[in-house]
Amino acid sequence: MRPFHCFLLFALLLGNWPLTATAQDRPNVVFILTDDQRADALSCMGHPHLKTPNIDRLAEEGVLFKNHFCTTSLCSPSRASILGGLYAHAHGVVNNFTDYPRDLPTFPRQLQSEGYTTAYIGKWHMGEDDDSKRPGFDHFVTHRGQGKYFDTEFRTNDGEREVVPGYYTTVVTDMAIDWMEGQEESEKPFLLMLGHKAPHSFYFPEKKYETAFDHVRIPYPETAFQLDDKPKWITQRLGTWHGIYGPLFDWRKEFPDSSASGMLHFENMVRAYWGTLLSVDDSVGRIYDYLYRTGELDNTLFIFTSDNGLLEGEHGMVDKRTGHDPSLRIPLVVRYPELVSPKMPKVIEEQTLTLDFAASILEICGAAPLPKTQGRSWKKLISEGDPDWRTSWYYEYNYEVQFPYTPNVRALRTDEWKYIRYPHGDGSPDKHMAELYNLKKDPDETKNLINEDRYQSLVVELREELDTRIKEANPDAEDVMPLDEGIKGELPDEKIR
Repeated sequence: MRPFHCFLLFALLLGNWPLTATAQDRPNVVFILTDDQRADALSCMGHPHLKTPNIDRLAEEGVLFKNHFCTTSLCSPSRASILGGLYAHAHGVVNNFTDYPRDLPTFPRQLQSEGYTTAYIGKWHMGEDDDSKRPGFDHFVTHRGQGKYFDTEFRTNDGEREVVPGYYTTVVTDMAIDWMEGQEESEKPFLLMLGHKAPHSFYFPEKKYETAFDHVRIPYPETAFQLDDKPKWITQRLGTWHGIYGPLFDWRKEFPDSSASGMLHFENMVRAYWGTLLSVDDSVGRIYDYLYRTGELDNTLFIFTSDNGLLEGEHGMVDKRTGHDPSLRIPLVVRYPELVSPKMPKVIEEQTLTLDFAASILEICGAAPLPKTQGRSWKKLISEGDPDWRTSWYYEYNYEVQFPYTPNVRALRTDEWKYIRYPHGDGSPDKHMAELYNLKKDPDETKNLINEDRYQSLVVELREELDTRIKEANPDAEDVMPLDEGIKGELPDEKIR
């Protein structure tokens, strides 16, 4: 126990707790970030097979966000939005090969400047080949590229690279607990960001979980066969790296394969994806138990989330990037008794975004806000409700020549409607059919209403609102994007898969 907490207990018993807050009042922050985790890949979000009791415990003692979304469903852009609260076009990380600009503010750097000890351990995933120490962190452990599920080569604080034997999830959890143990005698609050590789492809569960879901049958989703009213590019994608008839991240060796027996490869892929998350849940339990044993649990803002969602066969697609809900929606669970009593947990239905993390964490920690952010703090939303909370927001994704399987995407999501358009990139008319879904009546986005006469006035309204949201986020510039070069069948370079 920190000396400060011994003093806190003594002061409370005597009734002499000081009325003025000091830096030591501030909560610790534990921020656990998974990679490519769908929002429904938690039992507290209703998954019928995947059981995550440790993450569920956070929800049972805190806040479960039912409608949390990324603003670009791609790892590096979304991670950058988490750090700085900006859209991808604003921070400049619009692909998986660009690092976060070192001159841009982040919430870790702000906390560090106000007395926090800060650490990042695990998958950074911005700047593919750069594993150097990043600004804002006193302790920084990462690796180049994606890392491996077994025996990853890590680098600590710009030191020598070293292969650390073991399963990735377990290794980084060990590192995180070791680092927190080193803070036990400090009176300074700490920020720990723990970046997991799981459940990113290629999926390799820990040995004890390799067969955990072998009894579960996993067919293609029904929407994989409901493509007649969808844009043609979705059908064109079926046999590619990001389609259900493609290689399925090496789970299928001969492709394209649209046979009924080919579904077994899809089944094995999804089982392995789920298996990696069982180890993540174990990790959350270990972090929770450590904080409890050291008396820090209730003085810690504990956040569990992911960078983006993932399509598991919906609309015939795998991977992310698109404007459909499985790609956009991500898990978010928060535990902090100062905001929400563990005896009275809450569920938040409002739409929250990756853009909101920086503002929320800094406000809860009593730190100054960043000079510019496009997100909002959800402190008031979860503590007392916020009648002025957003009811719509926009999504952006730019075509990638390295992964030519998804067009440019601009989408508006309101509390009731989803409107998706696919700009060509040169200002000419869109070449792909747009999409319109009633999310209240059709949450699985099965029926594209874009061509129905009765909704044409609504389409005009939603397009205008989308343009307004984009302009609000780009007040001094045009919405620039690359030219859509079309859906292509070649596989991506092995080094960047």
